[in-house]
Amino acid sequence: MDADKTYPPGIIISALRGGSGKTILSIGIIAAWRNHGKSIAPFKKGPDYIDAGWLALSAGRPCYNLDSFLCSKEQVLSSFQSHIQQNDIAVVEGNRGLYDGIDIKGATSTAEIAKLLNLPVILCIDATKTTRTMAAVVHGCVSFDPDVHIKGVILNRVAGARHESILRRSIEHHCKTSVIGAIPKLKSQDFPERHMGLVPTPEHKWAKDSVKAAAKVALQYIDLDALFEIANDVSIPGNVTGNSQPVIRNPQPTVTIGIFKDSAFQFYYPDNIEALKTAGAKTVFLSPVSDKTLPDIDALYIGGGFPETHAKKLAENNDFRKQVKFLAEQGIPIYAECGGLMYLGEELEMEGKTYPMTGVLPIVFGLSKKPQGHGYTISEVDGKNPYFKVGTELKGHEFHYSKVLQWGGKDKDMVLSTKRGTGFTNKRDGICYKNVFATYTHIHAIGTPAWADAMVRAAEKYKKCEVPKV
Repeated sequence: MDADKTYPPGIIISALRGGSGKTILSIGIIAAWRNHGKSIAPFKKGPDYIDAGWLALSAGRPCYNLDSFLCSKEQVLSSFQSHIQQNDIAVVEGNRGLYDGIDIKGATSTAEIAKLLNLPVILCIDATKTTRTMAAVVHGCVSFDPDVHIKGVILNRVAGARHESILRRSIEHHCKTSVIGAIPKLKSQDFPERHMGLVPTPEHKWAKDSVKAAAKVALQYIDLDALFEIANDVSIPGNVTGNSQPVIRNPQPTVTIGIFKDSAFQFYYPDNIEALKTAGAKTVFLSPVSDKTLPDIDALYIGGGFPETHAKKLAENNDFRKQVKFLAEQGIPIYAECGGLMYLGEELEMEGKTYPMTGVLPIVFGLSKKPQGHGYTISEVDGKNPYFKVGTELKGHEFHYSKVLQWGGKDKDMVLSTKRGTGFTNKRDGICYKNVFATYTHIHAIGTPAWADAMVRAAEKYKKCEVPKV
């Protein structure tokens, strides 16, 4: 990047904690600006798929994740710079509280990203049952790290005009920070679905109605012109570069990689799919829920999602399941994460019922009411496999409610030693069978650039072999 390059303005929407309303706020701001003809580049801080899906829907374009644990800071910055081109403004939604990270120094926090990108922060405040005390809280956030530029506050869940007045006057007087919006407590008839951050967009037809409602709220209760001025106050640095994309091996597609993408399997970073294309793959989207047959493909990428909510339909699509198993036995490369791992198992047990899956791997899964794995992971590759060199350290994240009820394999069938996180079982992960690699860990292609190249190489090798087709 050139140091004198001019970049679009941007803001980061953050909060004091999770559940403050910043997702709905971010969606509303993006949608409102888009309705007024602005081109928005949406981003989500952290390893999140659901919020990112909503942000993408509101912006009408992919939402990219910025995560300084999964990727280096240089890679994060370079990725941000490459994805904001040809847009009017960047909107980054933070996660959890502004200063929440993995250590006392705030590593991987939204504040860290704000400083890295040199973007102003807008603080979303849940004003429930508080007045002047909130000024003290905002003042603490402003002074906690002077290098984090908190330039505005949006009040959420305000009880009424008097409540708003006290909050606004207290914060602006004591913190010298502008209150640029005050959103009242929304009633059910004002908003179709208030728990957007908990529900993936492809699962519900009311998603677009929810985005429209969020835009209406933003337009009515937020000073969007003032917000745009704040975004233009801070210049984005252009003198730091990073390798945000894998090196192009072949500009023309050499193989076809099938990707499961429907309401059951939907958790993919856009960067991962783009990395496969950059490495030389043509990608085609498939649905194990509704498709009856598999097309002619050279590899499969099965991401995460909620196969448990579609267990009946997945089980009933018997021919499709058999084809996946047939191809796995023939040696087709398959890379599966979390929900994809579940689909490759033998069965899924829920509420006293058993649903057959593909049977590629000797595993019976069940479901728990509490997360069985949640957070960042660090794994060391200690066994041979088609995708990663032995000795490689993989940084990823896991989040799943599924649990292993029966495992017919052995520890030696897994090639990842889990240093941080839960993994599959016995602090192991990464089940390998022929050219199948299945794991609970999600990786980000920018932070693990060798992955996409390895997938394409494996697909090319499989394509050259004389194997029976489905």
